[in-house]
Amino acid sequence: MGLANATIQQRLVPVRLFYDFLMEEGLRESNPVARGRYTPGRRAGASHQRGLLPRLTKLPWIPGEQQWLRILEVARREPVRNRVMLALAYDAALRREELCSLRTDDVDPAHRTLRIRAETTKNRLERVVPYSASTGVLLSGYLAHRATVSRARGSLFLSESRRNHAQPLSLWTWSKVVRRIALTSGVERFSTHTTRHLSLTDLARMGWEVHAIASFAGHRHTDSTLQYIHLSGRDLADKLSRGMEHSHAWRIQALTAASDDAEVSR
Repeated sequence: MGLANATIQQRLVPVRLFYDFLMEEGLRESNPVARGRYTPGRRAGASHQRGLLPRLTKLPWIPGEQQWLRILEVARREPVRNRVMLALAYDAALRREELCSLRTDDVDPAHRTLRIRAETTKNRLERVVPYSASTGVLLSGYLAHRATVSRARGSLFLSESRRNHAQPLSLWTWSKVVRRIALTSGVERFSTHTTRHLSLTDLARMGWEVHAIASFAGHRHTDSTLQYIHLSGRDLADKLSRGMEHSHAWRIQALTAASDDAEVSR
C-alpha cells in the first residue's frame, strides 16, 4: 500500500524547509518543493502556482449500523470504566485527550454536564457539554467502583493494573483498549476518534444547526465542523426530499389561493 496523502504532505515539509535553508545560504536559487499559492478574485490568466502534491480531503470514516452493533456487543463485556469512557466519548463528542484528562470536579451529576478545561482541548477553548441520562447511570456505577480503587480526588479515570494502580489512565492505555475492541469486533477502522465523528454526524442528522454543532464540538470555525460531519447519500436524499415536499406544499398552497381569489373576482 502507498502512503496516504496527508502522510506525504507531512514528509514534504522538512524537505521544503531544507531547500529554504539552502536558498538562504545562497547555495540554491529556487526551491523545487513548491508551495501552492492562490489569490481569490484574480483575473483569468493571472500567475498561479500549484503545490508539488495536490492536497486531498477525504470524509472521515464512521461505522455503519451493523458495524456499530458489533462494537457495542464487544463493549458490553468490557469493565465499567471502559464502558463509561466509550459512552462519554460518544455522548459529548470528546477527543481522546479531553476524555482521559477529565477530573472528578469536572463532572456535575446534578445537571449531567462535563466541564472540558481549556488546557485539555486542541484549541484552548473551554466548554461545558451534556451527557445522557443512561450514561449518567453508568457513570454513577463507575464512581462507586472508582472508590474501591482510590478515594482521592483528581483524575476521573484511573489505571487498575498492578504496575500503575490508581494512577491516571494514560492516552496510550485508552488507545490500546479501543484497539482491542476494534480487533475483537472485526471493525478494525474503529479508533478513539470515531465516536467523535459519529456523535457530530448524528447531531447533524437530528437537524442541529452547524453553529450549534461547532459550539458543542469546541470548534472555533464551522469549517472544521463540516469536515467532521459525514452525511451519507441517503441522508442527503432524505433532506432534499423533505425540502422539496415543503417547497411543493407551499407552491401548491399559493397556487390554490390564487385560484380561489380568481373565483371570487368572477
